Amino acid sequence: MYDKTVRRRRAVLALLVVSSLILLTAYFGESAGGGLHSVQRGVLEVVSPIQEGASRALKPFRDFFGWAGDTIHAKGQVKDLTKQRNQLYRQLTTERGATAENARLRQLVQLDQNGVAAFKPISARVIGSSPTLWYATIVIDKGSSSGIHEGMPVIASDEDNGGLAGKVTNVTGDAAQVTLITDHTISVSARVVADPHNNKPPRNTAASPTGVVQTEVGRPNDLVLQYTTRNDDIRPGDSIVSSGICSARLTGVYPPDLPIGIVTGVQDSGTDDQKVHVRPLVNMRRIQFVQVLTQRVNANRPSGCQR
Repeated sequence: MYDKTVRRRRAVLALLVVSSLILLTAYFGESAGGGLHSVQRGVLEVVSPIQEGASRALKPFRDFFGWAGDTIHAKGQVKDLTKQRNQLYRQLTTERGATAENARLRQLVQLDQNGVAAFKPISARVIGSSPTLWYATIVIDKGSSSGIHEGMPVIASDEDNGGLAGKVTNVTGDAAQVTLITDHTISVSARVVADPHNNKPPRNTAASPTGVVQTEVGRPNDLVLQYTTRNDDIRPGDSIVSSGICSARLTGVYPPDLPIGIVTGVQDSGTDDQKVHVRPLVNMRRIQFVQVLTQRVNANRPSGCQR
């Protein structure tokens, strides 16, 4: 029974193949007005409306599935692009951070080359800052276990400049608090270094004017050089540096000649009440690294000091 069924199917298949060949031969052999061509046109006329209706009915479904496929594909592309963007952003952030960090370290190295190395500086990283708007204190990751003690001066740098930042005011084993020169409790003996590029008339004084640098009340980013006199010729653009202390009985906290800031203006110039405004050389909000000066040299007295 099985063999008969198989033979029958094979015979039908062979008959269909032979019939198809005969019809194709006849179709291509007759003219355009032949019978087979007429039958084809009739079938097309009957089937075309059905195909068109089915195509219109199925078009919303095709559009929906096409939209869904495009949406899924687009979401995959967005996900990949977002991942690439985040990777590039992290890479750019890391590179910018490394560049800024290198700039700060270069400024500290430059200070070392200017004689700071004699004070045995200990480098430290800033790990915290004051929560107040004034940014008056910072916390560093070195303490008494590294040889740091209260009262030691601290220098720092941002991307552009390096100079005096403050002094150590509290110490633990592995950390220390530094009070910045922008805090109202800090005062620094200072002197004025004339700007060599100032083209104004010659100055009235031969000696460098001296005074005390403190923060402006209510304006922590504006320092003031106090206790100058009417004879002190101080001009915008002049540099302010630490003066050290000139006394046989006293020991200065800050070594001499540490950069502090730049004179931005002088109020009531030429009077005993003149107020010299100083912009700190280092942006205290951008400090990431500091150096604590652990050793005094000549008791922090300037060279040529009369004892």
